[in-house]
Amino acid sequence: MQRLKKLLEAMEQPQRAVADAIGISPAALSAIVTRGEWPRRDPDATKARLQDYLIATGVRKATVIAALKEETKPENPGKNDSPEDTTMLMRKQVLTPQAKRQFGLVRSPFSDELSGPEDVWLSADYRYVREAMLSTARHGGLLAVIGESGSGKSTLRKDLAHRIGAEGLPIIMIEPYVLAMEDNDQKGKTLKAIHLAESILYTVAPHAKCLSSPEARFRQVHNVLRDSARAGYRHCMIIEEAHSLSHPTLKHLKRFMELEDGFTKLLSVILIGQTELQTKLGEADSTVREVVQRCEVVHIDPLGNDLPGYVAHKFQRAGVDVDKVLAPDALDALAARLTGPRSTSGQSVSLVYPLAVNNSLVAAINMAAHIGEAKVTADVINAI
Repeated sequence: MQRLKKLLEAMEQPQRAVADAIGISPAALSAIVTRGEWPRRDPDATKARLQDYLIATGVRKATVIAALKEETKPENPGKNDSPEDTTMLMRKQVLTPQAKRQFGLVRSPFSDELSGPEDVWLSADYRYVREAMLSTARHGGLLAVIGESGSGKSTLRKDLAHRIGAEGLPIIMIEPYVLAMEDNDQKGKTLKAIHLAESILYTVAPHAKCLSSPEARFRQVHNVLRDSARAGYRHCMIIEEAHSLSHPTLKHLKRFMELEDGFTKLLSVILIGQTELQTKLGEADSTVREVVQRCEVVHIDPLGNDLPGYVAHKFQRAGVDVDKVLAPDALDALAARLTGPRSTSGQSVSLVYPLAVNNSLVAAINMAAHIGEAKVTADVINAI
């Protein structure tokens, strides 16, 4: 509501003073000014009190009425009409200097700069996925780790690499480059079996010259893996962004896993991808049935009841007491904000994943500092 915003700015009064005068929180007033969202409880009474207050301070009645009648229009009309769009994710947020000073934050608790395993927060669900990944790397198999964007999949991959190195496990991680990978050549470049073979050779036998013909190269891959296994090593191929794999490549992965030396399997595979990977590995798709029948699938679930522990860990790593920044009702409000209905099924879906939580809390901390709140409250969360 641009007119109302300009009126308040012209008065040169803090929003907190205006909010106190009409009996609402500063966060609620901020929601009115920035998005035209009135409190759900008796919005007409709130509007009347604000009108009376502005007129009493000397603003012309006609000007006040015009400002309060202004409607807030969505940025993209027609694109936010479905129930699924009621739960929106935020873009990257950065703490303002004002917020850092007010809450004593030398560095952001939510920057996600991982300097070591102590920075990785593990719930019971994350520990299960973590152990499933290590078990596959050590003993073989095909594992698909599926989670929403920002759920912590890449963090678990980094943790696996660290554990293998720290514990001195004889496991060679093979990670094909997926920088331009798409599931068709119109949108990008498909990752093909020949590329997987090259990745194996470059990792396991970096000084070997790749043979030119496909038959010779795949035979070379088999020999290299066999010789390495006889030297005591296990081999695990990890493919990030696996939801962008093509169906033929998914089928070929099964054939790579069938490379063996007697009873010894020479290669295990871990696929890490977003929820589209679940669709590609669907039981109804006959083109990948031989993969589906051999693939163990684990899902990274939303934080749920682990949200307070995750947030406390983040603040503890930054050296700040979480209770000095967040009010007791803040996290319940955040969980509710990041939960909404799916338009296709009508069921509630939770987006309480680390990245969404990080961005939402940074935005809330910035708003609390901007409007002069001592802590991030439920009202502040609802106003971002």
